[in-house]
Amino acid sequence: MSPTSPANPACPTRRLTTAQALVAFLARQYTERDGRRQRLISATWGIFGHGNVAGIGQALMEAGGGRSGGGGNGGAGNGAAHRMPYLQGRNEQAMVHAAVGYARQSGRLSAHAVTTSIGPGATNLVTGAALATINRLPVLLLPGDTFATRPADPVLQQLEVEYAGDVSVNDCLRPVSRYFDRITRPEALIPAALQAMRVLADPAGTGAVTLALPQDVQAEAYDWPEEFFAERDWHVRRPAPDPHELEAAVRAVRSARRPLIVAGGGIRHSAAEETLAAFTAATRIPVASTQAGKGALRHDHPADVGGIGHTGTATADELARTADLVIGIGTRFSDFTTASGTLFANPAVRVLHLNITGFDAHKLAALPLVADARAGLEALTAALAGRGYRVDPAYETEYTGAKEAWEERVEASFATPDPTARPTQTQVLGLLDALVTEDDILINAAGSLPGDLHKLWRTRSRDQYHVEYGYSCMGYEIPAAIGVLLAAEGRTPRRPVWALVGDGTYLMNPTEIVTAVQENLPLKLVVLQNHGYASIGGLSESVGAERFGTAYRHRDADGGFTGPPLPVDLAANAASLGMRVLRATTVDDLRTALSEARDAGGPTCVYVETETPDTVSGPPPAQAWWDVPVAETASRPAAVKAREEYDRQVAARRRHL
Repeated sequence: MSPTSPANPACPTRRLTTAQALVAFLARQYTERDGRRQRLISATWGIFGHGNVAGIGQALMEAGGGRSGGGGNGGAGNGAAHRMPYLQGRNEQAMVHAAVGYARQSGRLSAHAVTTSIGPGATNLVTGAALATINRLPVLLLPGDTFATRPADPVLQQLEVEYAGDVSVNDCLRPVSRYFDRITRPEALIPAALQAMRVLADPAGTGAVTLALPQDVQAEAYDWPEEFFAERDWHVRRPAPDPHELEAAVRAVRSARRPLIVAGGGIRHSAAEETLAAFTAATRIPVASTQAGKGALRHDHPADVGGIGHTGTATADELARTADLVIGIGTRFSDFTTASGTLFANPAVRVLHLNITGFDAHKLAALPLVADARAGLEALTAALAGRGYRVDPAYETEYTGAKEAWEERVEASFATPDPTARPTQTQVLGLLDALVTEDDILINAAGSLPGDLHKLWRTRSRDQYHVEYGYSCMGYEIPAAIGVLLAAEGRTPRRPVWALVGDGTYLMNPTEIVTAVQENLPLKLVVLQNHGYASIGGLSESVGAERFGTAYRHRDADGGFTGPPLPVDLAANAASLGMRVLRATTVDDLRTALSEARDAGGPTCVYVETETPDTVSGPPPAQAWWDVPVAETASRPAAVKAREEYDRQVAARRRHL
């Protein structure tokens, strides 16, 4: 029998610590969309220290603790359905990346929480939080905080701010969170927790949510109303378009002769891929994709023309230059997509933007259509159906022919004429392309790989292409792959999940290999050793910085980095962390190693040193510009020449007003 509140004897209460109450509350939150119901917070990642070990740590132990909600006595009133699984991380930033990978694979309908100690444990969350918020992906952050009661000031790891007594390092998380609160009294958790769930389940407002938890408040007991622990369903809405905006959108489409769709990540978040396919079947409008939107249509769909922007295909970019109507769907229109404002070059071009947020829908002075991507496309398809709109057959013939020509360039890039040679990076992708099916998932985030993948990869399913390019964060791939594997658990056969990284990215954040080994997750890690920051090296050369500081080499006699490559053995490092490692030195070796890794039941690494590409096996060059300002004055010829090219390109930029 639960006690009752002295203030209201009819209201039963439960005496728990703040941390125990929070964990019990989280275990009873659900999302619902289209009749599908799932846990909103399905697990909690944690690294413990002072600031969370006696609060959230103790509460998680009582709440089940195991990965599947295993043992424990349910001390916070948890039955089997309400246990809170615990996942052990090695790096706080990586735990957030894993949670983000999980949320993306779960369609933003389920998320993970991340708990840390105070001090460096908390500040390590900032990069992951920024990534989550920029990509509009939900994650709940529960950093420990300094004492609310201030019995000793300062405590270990406390930041002292002379002008404010209520500031801690956790305030670094404010600008990268969609919601932030500091729980300085137990009862303050009730409204804060409800607000946190509202934001996490809001398709227009989701991202990182932070509840900073002073360590004394975590351990403080309170008589919580039983109603706080009732199961709650948070409906993930699909807002329909405003009739006035819809009619304006229909008029814009009907008057367009060369329309082009730019498919963004909102299509995936809305699960609108089939709706987009139906829209293109009716209208024959071609579809280009951003990094987040790639996979909105299969690569072999007649209307798919590939990636758009600086890393896009020649087909998509030429269509963008001549389009008279650009139809954005669920995109942020970043500078990579718009080629820094130079891509949509038709003087008469207009922009129509279907987006769930008004903030994004109005970018580029667009005609806004504020709605859920699926609901908006359904409404637009229905409104156009009775008015007989379809693009001119000559336009359709033009873009399908251009797509076929681009496929020939892809084949040339993937070609491996000498099976005994060391492979290039694009040949690695070609070998992987020949191996995978629609079940495989590829994860990447930074370096030169995203550009090659965006141009060349043939996406076979809606969720195969997982490239994080909102924040383009080195070190995302390995932990994100773990999150994706956790989200895909229970499917038979288990989906192969590949994390593709260069040596620079690997060195940033390999720690969660240990987590994959601990959980026996069949992560397939492909490490491409090219002895430096290849992507930034190429960019450096193009802007006149002459690849300064981008090679992993010994110093030369003049103090530069042009000596022999460093004797770093990343394969040995991966093996030391518990992975099975397959080394490949030739194209044939690599083909065999990739096939063996795909069939492996545990974490497996394929390690290969890549060759500098030549004109046959290298990727096609950038098909559109990207604005990286070049020194206006310089003494070295490379920079002077680069500035001349910069001035020529920037002259083509326009503001869409």
